[in-house]
Amino acid sequence: MGHDPLQLRTATPGDLEWIHELRHRVYAQELGQHAPDPAGRLRDGLDGDNVYLVAARGRARVGFVSLTPPWLGQYGLDKYLTREELPLLAEDDMFEVRILTVEPRWRGSAAAPLLMYAALRWIAARGGRRVVAMGRTELLSMYLAAGLRPVGRTVRSGAVTFEVLTGDVAELTKLATDRYATPLERLRSTVDWRLDVPFAPRSDGCEHGGASFTAVGTDFRNLHRRHEVVAADVLDAWFPPAPGVRAVLTEDPGWAARTSPPAGAEGLLAEIAAARTLPAETLAVGAGSSDLIFRAFGRWLTPRSRVLLMDPGYGEYAHVTERVIGCRTDRFRLSREDGWRIDPDRLAAAVGSGRYDLVVVVNPNNPTGRHLPAVRLRALIAAAPACTRWWIDEAYLGYVDPDESLAGLAVTDPRVVVCTSLSKMYALSGMRAAYLVAEPTTAAQLRRWTPPWPVSLPAQLAAVAALRDPAYYGDRWLRTHALRRQLAAGLAGADEYVAVEEAVANFLTVTLPSGGPSAAQLVDACRRHDVYLRDLSPLSPQYEGRTVRIAVKDTAGNARVVAAFRAALDELRPGPAPLVATPRSVAAAGPVR
Repeated sequence: MGHDPLQLRTATPGDLEWIHELRHRVYAQELGQHAPDPAGRLRDGLDGDNVYLVAARGRARVGFVSLTPPWLGQYGLDKYLTREELPLLAEDDMFEVRILTVEPRWRGSAAAPLLMYAALRWIAARGGRRVVAMGRTELLSMYLAAGLRPVGRTVRSGAVTFEVLTGDVAELTKLATDRYATPLERLRSTVDWRLDVPFAPRSDGCEHGGASFTAVGTDFRNLHRRHEVVAADVLDAWFPPAPGVRAVLTEDPGWAARTSPPAGAEGLLAEIAAARTLPAETLAVGAGSSDLIFRAFGRWLTPRSRVLLMDPGYGEYAHVTERVIGCRTDRFRLSREDGWRIDPDRLAAAVGSGRYDLVVVVNPNNPTGRHLPAVRLRALIAAAPACTRWWIDEAYLGYVDPDESLAGLAVTDPRVVVCTSLSKMYALSGMRAAYLVAEPTTAAQLRRWTPPWPVSLPAQLAAVAALRDPAYYGDRWLRTHALRRQLAAGLAGADEYVAVEEAVANFLTVTLPSGGPSAAQLVDACRRHDVYLRDLSPLSPQYEGRTVRIAVKDTAGNARVVAAFRAALDELRPGPAPLVATPRSVAAAGPVR
């Protein structure tokens, strides 16, 4: 048994008796926090909803840690402090880490640090941004070394005094992977990691979809694999670009590859102006919308700036504002109960204070797919403070109605900038071409901050040809709605308990029932069938770790997605179910012990 690797996993129902027994031995008998129980078991009012992570060696259980996600609506700390006394408990992305407990014989091992690290990784994978914990005062140095900081509150339970601690998930992760990189890497090769989240963060950048390209091969040596993989984890168009695009790219590819493009993309700017009936001086182009986001936000914002983002929302915006620039960023919560729609009155109230330098609205939103009608958004902007700039991302607007664009407003209102990617609607994701619309002074500033040759010659050729064929794309956008309905019906028929939400764009979302497999487990199972879906869990706790986004494909691709989805659910059904959070009401959860 001593040679068995340390295993980290989610608890199963079979672990619960041991958790109760160990909790009694430590917190009742050893520490005197609770009165001894004649049955030798110590239960918790959140036992039915908490998530427990367990460390084990072979059949021997070593220790556990308890996690309380925000969607339960209550925490263990509620027993000791009110929300007025500890306001951070009211934050929608706050996860509580509780009762880190290790068997006495293993207390000098790596079990406790690994359980803390596993808790951090699990929380990050569910969109958690902050953690709160109670740390025993005599172990405070261990928690401080991990990056947690006291909030100035202590609580006493029986004979034990606890310090209330908190920390930012991204900062705690960076500390763990920087300060403890060597021991973590050593442990990585020896630990049996069975959680549904990778042992280490994937990268320092914003995590997008695109894992499907790793299946094809990022070294481009096995491109034949593109015919075998269904890349439904990214929102690339299911259809090819217009015939004129393909013609211009194949006419003389050698010339297009070796020739420097127009330095300022003058022809592309002129074509956009003509196609959209916009003054050329209100436009700026970039190599995709990410290029424009980084360039514009980097000039407009500082760490003192305050930004409002929709949540759930496109992850690039949180990455740039929080991690690249370091802005003070707030979330405007969207909810499943409200159909993920933006409530204009509530948003107006949030913006009306004038404290925001920038408000970002992706319309239709990604990943929810909901669209706020232009008339409502115009009215909202008109009533907003003059000091607040609005960034409207219309990457998916073609799937609604191009006439819903706010580009015309951006031409005259210096507070409004509209960004439009040509990737998704025009089947040009690989080309990297986008543009924004702003009043002439703002647009001119952005053009001055643009390096020469911002868009490659093949991309300029393709974008111009695409804009010249609106009929082709209009037909493809209409066909997308039919294919989305087809995909939604197939997925809904796979399991009566899954919730399929279509919305209006070239993707839909599927939410798994609580108590079943997580989104990450489903995604992993589908990959074994060469079908790639996007786990939305890291984007927001609103998804509760149970929602995937699926791009619309053609009829054959949709059929493969549905088949893989069905097979994955069948594969994940057998075996003991993990102890996962369920959406019970607070009243049904019972008292917190």
